[in-house]
Amino acid sequence: MIITMNQQKMILGEKYLGWLRESNDILDSIDDLHHRFEEDGYLLIRNLQPIDVVEKARQHLINQLSNQGQINTSFPLLDGVAKSGQRGGFFGGHQEMTRDSDFLNLVESPQIMNFFDHFFETPALTYDYKWLRVVPPKGFTGAHYDIVYMGRGTTNVLTCWTPIGDIPIELGPLAVLVGSHRYDLIKQTYGQMDVDRDHVTGWFSNDPFELIDKYGGQWQTTNFQAGDVLIFGMFTMHASLDNTTNRFRLSSDTRYQPANEPVDNRWVGLQPIGHYAWQKGETVPMHKARQEWNV
Repeated sequence: MIITMNQQKMILGEKYLGWLRESNDILDSIDDLHHRFEEDGYLLIRNLQPIDVVEKARQHLINQLSNQGQINTSFPLLDGVAKSGQRGGFFGGHQEMTRDSDFLNLVESPQIMNFFDHFFETPALTYDYKWLRVVPPKGFTGAHYDIVYMGRGTTNVLTCWTPIGDIPIELGPLAVLVGSHRYDLIKQTYGQMDVDRDHVTGWFSNDPFELIDKYGGQWQTTNFQAGDVLIFGMFTMHASLDNTTNRFRLSSDTRYQPANEPVDNRWVGLQPIGHYAWQKGETVPMHKARQEWNV
């Protein structure tokens, strides 16, 4: 099966791209979960979220997109077919979409909060700011660490990527670069960056092959279904496959951490400030930063 990432072809099941490993079989063992996370840099858990909660969140979001004129209503509404020329978008912190109860009931569900309480072995909190992505046909996300966007508190923060509806491979799901959480040189350079402080573009690479050829590892992905979650740390490189359909891909990447550890104040409060300087004024291209870091 040939898959593309930024229009670069990879064969699923060969050197550069493989399948994510499920962790449902070890959910009852916190030690096994911690070991698996240290080994792989991620946890794929099937059916953690109630499907009816996912479906209600999807219905709410699709209705909002339809009201914005982004949905082709010649097709069933919940298919999320993009109207010609519409590009979806990033709706982080968008009041009508990410502060609605149907969306919050998903990303702050008892199931997900209980999981993080269990994993951290202490009460967890989730950032008030929520990240929502509506990825259009031909959409793609480049490889990056999350730490460069939210590294001012504890580094003990986990991202939970939630498909809002089924996301098969052709819809452009997330892929993680297994082994990248052990890229010490990149962690010591790029991984110390702050996009608001340093004014550097955030994606580390748009080339799915170069990191593997130089540092090792493998991209891994899967067909996601409503209810699944993919959890990974701040130093796990991730990107997306290309969305090769005519539909929008709806997903959320929400952050969780121990409540008793320092919090990056850009992402909490009634009106989180978010990125206040990134992409404002002159921005350093990533290729120039990488030349200085020699990575």
